[in-house]
Amino acid sequence: MKIFKSIKWRLQLWYGLILVVVLAGFGFTAYQLERGRVLRKVDDELNMRLHLITDALHPPPHRPGFGPPPPDRPPEGPPMGAGLDNELPRPTNQFQLSAWAEHFFGTNDGQNFYYVVWSRYGDEIAREGAVPTHMTAMKAAEPVDVRTLDGFREIHSTFPLGEQITVGRSLAPELKDLRLTAWRLTAVGTAILLVGLVGGGWLVGRALRPIDGISAAAVKISAGDLTQRINVAETESELGRLASVLNSTFARLETAFAQQQQFTADAAHELRTPVSVVLTQTQTALNRERSPAEYRETIEACQRSAQRMRRLIESLLELARLDTGQETLKRLCFNLAETVNECAEQMKPIASQRNVNILTGLAPVEIIGDAERLALVITNLLVNAIQYNRPGGEVRVKLEASAGLAVLTVSDTGPGISGEDLPHVFERFYRGDKSRTTSNGNAGLGLAISKAIVEAHGGTIEVSSRENVGSTFTVRLPLG
Repeated sequence: MKIFKSIKWRLQLWYGLILVVVLAGFGFTAYQLERGRVLRKVDDELNMRLHLITDALHPPPHRPGFGPPPPDRPPEGPPMGAGLDNELPRPTNQFQLSAWAEHFFGTNDGQNFYYVVWSRYGDEIAREGAVPTHMTAMKAAEPVDVRTLDGFREIHSTFPLGEQITVGRSLAPELKDLRLTAWRLTAVGTAILLVGLVGGGWLVGRALRPIDGISAAAVKISAGDLTQRINVAETESELGRLASVLNSTFARLETAFAQQQQFTADAAHELRTPVSVVLTQTQTALNRERSPAEYRETIEACQRSAQRMRRLIESLLELARLDTGQETLKRLCFNLAETVNECAEQMKPIASQRNVNILTGLAPVEIIGDAERLALVITNLLVNAIQYNRPGGEVRVKLEASAGLAVLTVSDTGPGISGEDLPHVFERFYRGDKSRTTSNGNAGLGLAISKAIVEAHGGTIEVSSRENVGSTFTVRLPLG
């Protein structure tokens, strides 16, 4: 059935079953305890009356000076000529309850106690009260036997000389009270069960309410609405924390999709320009006959556009591999100062063309990582520092070890980065103010690639800048 596939109803059924078992066990135990208490009280009353009859049947020995001697009684012990009962007459048993003891039986007693006394020969000696019809002489298995029969509670005792005594009373009042107790326990248990089921259903529904919100939000998100979030009312519960985690996941998904859309649009824009150049040049060359020099100029323009597209495609592939973790980084110990110095020496001819001086202050620092990938990071930072510098400016490169990290700083004396553009410099295809143009063919992916490589090494990269003073890029990498 569909109802058994619902988590809510499964929990409700299990909760109800456990509650029924607990209440039934409690009710049964309470009833048995009450029944035992009532029967013990009745047994105490029966034993007290049994002792009265026993004292009347077998009075204690007379002590001189303590009242009159007891009345004559037949001698104790087996009769003379035992085994010849058919030939000798049986003695007559004497039994008499005192007037005080009589008040505990029959019409004198409000609880209708009765008793029957038999001789050792099976003859009935005495009885008192409303004796039930089931009463017959019996031989008890134990010296004192307690039984409940046909609504009567009885104690039957057999003496060593053969006499038997049965004391009993009707349990009708107690049984009526016990039935009333059973009905009360049933009514209270049923009321508790109903309240428990209603309260349990409310608690289960309240506990599972975030699941409905999660499902509704997931349906809308799957339909394309990435702005949906789950309403989290109880952040401390397990489902509340799950909803918070899912909300943060949805937020990251929305950001990732937005970045992907922007990335795709930027990549298409960057590729459109060189493709347009190639198409324009080739169309112009095909319109009419050209001179060899004009054909050569057209081919060179197409080559430059193709190289620009190749650099862009290679950068995009590099970022894709770094994002997906498919780029395998070498993990070798090397001297980072040597790598930085090599990159600085390679950039000095380019810096000289722009009349920029490169100054280095490098302390030997050993780290574990991919020297080639980190060289790409250093080269990108040096290229930026040179390109976005003023004529006659400086690029200062410093490397030192601090607090278990290798700290590399690359500073320039250029126009700096505006406060509005500073948080976005590591975004893909981002280009800020006019001073940081892309006339050199840079697609705006160098810093994004550098950031991905540094983070793949477990490090961080950040930038600080002051307008008209310069910018400083700081790379921190864990030491080997």
